[in-house]
Amino acid sequence: MTTAPSHAYARADEHRSEGARPWLALLVFAVAVGIAAGLGGAAAGSAGSEYASLEQPPFAPPSWLFGPVWTVLYVGIAVAGWLSWRAAGVDAAIAWWVVQLVLNAAWTPIFFGAGEYGWALVEIGFLLVAVVATIVVVRRRSRLGAWLLVPYLVWVGFASVLNASIWWLNR
Repeated sequence: MTTAPSHAYARADEHRSEGARPWLALLVFAVAVGIAAGLGGAAAGSAGSEYASLEQPPFAPPSWLFGPVWTVLYVGIAVAGWLSWRAAGVDAAIAWWVVQLVLNAAWTPIFFGAGEYGWALVEIGFLLVAVVATIVVVRRRSRLGAWLLVPYLVWVGFASVLNASIWWLNR
């Protein structure tokens, strides 16, 4: 049985950890997350007033809470992707990271931009699955990266219940 020489893997890891390059990669992950957040924000220009106009369940948080929560979550998402990349390069974990980020960016235009609460519920279901898959594959590369995604999973789970409740109450 032949295997690849261990130095081949070591060289790839060293390349990702040399000098300023890892910090530039972190910037790339942060910019990708920023773009996703910006797309959602652009589609939700009147989200605060629309959210306030909806019939909401008693557990619905105030609209001012979403900005700070998402800021913290987006930092965790960026760092988790970066940690996974540092450990293994571009692989299935990064593919799942991109999938969840695209689904994340798509939810706000569906919910707030189009006012399609039922379709947003379907979409957030896919997002929830993608976040779980991302955590599973990132965990194989970086336990810290996986743990950084857990608050995101909890929030998306909560947001799914909130989305379902808003859809039900505003049909």
